[in-house]
Amino acid sequence: MPHPDVLKILFIINPVSGNKTTDWPTVITEHFAGLKHTIEFVELDEACDPATISAKMEAFHPDKVVAVGGDGTVKLVAECLLQKNIPLGIIPAGSANGLAKELGISDKPIEAIQTVLEGEVRKIHLTKVNDHLCIHLSDIGFNAYVIKKFETQQGRGMWGYLKAAVKVLFDNPLMDVEIMIDNKYKKMQAAMIVIANGTRYGSGALINPIGKLDDELFEIVVVKKISLPEIFKMTVSHSAYHPEKTVVFQSDNIRINASRKVYFQVDGEYLGKVNKVNANILKDALNIILPI
Repeated sequence: MPHPDVLKILFIINPVSGNKTTDWPTVITEHFAGLKHTIEFVELDEACDPATISAKMEAFHPDKVVAVGGDGTVKLVAECLLQKNIPLGIIPAGSANGLAKELGISDKPIEAIQTVLEGEVRKIHLTKVNDHLCIHLSDIGFNAYVIKKFETQQGRGMWGYLKAAVKVLFDNPLMDVEIMIDNKYKKMQAAMIVIANGTRYGSGALINPIGKLDDELFEIVVVKKISLPEIFKMTVSHSAYHPEKTVVFQSDNIRINASRKVYFQVDGEYLGKVNKVNANILKDALNIILPI
């Protein structure tokens, strides 16, 4: 193991994340000036090719790898670290930083860098959803449709989400689905179904109050009906859901069959329409650096 005072740290920077105004290599380099650590950078291009990250890791042999960007950047870097004993640090730099918020990582650059240096390392589980790695939240139906709209409109954050949500509120027919949880089938109608590793979206909307990233289960949140009061609860008040409108199951695997193709997203990335979803847990799959 390296001496804790002398580390090799690789920063993976997505220069198009967030407001694009922060010169991250300069901010990071200035912070490490005078310290004994060795740092190197990978600045991603539009292709965001994971092979670029893997090649740099192979050449540099880092003790820690840090994703500088939003949830998409974190997911990309996590895929390169899957089942490797290299801790992942996060510096939130995206328009939506759902996982960083989930983990309590500061959106202030210097505080986030200090967490990389001084934070504790914890193993968390991930999920695999239709061959996509999911660190945080995946869903079908209403929210995935909102994300599709959200990507094409002006405005970000909670109010941007609310604006997009209102646009699709009356244009999202219920899904007829068959869900297999723990080898038992359930037939239901739903407005959206969330496979929830975490608790809240990057917009701040709380969808899964009981979620934990380091247990051995994920939650399946079935929202039977979307209404303005329920959207308000998710995004603003965080009060209890109406039991006739939202139910929650726990499992380590799930299969969903929908009668028609429905909107689908993973970790804030809209991925088109699907009529089948298969998900399972990946236990202790990632070492992540958390604030102490």
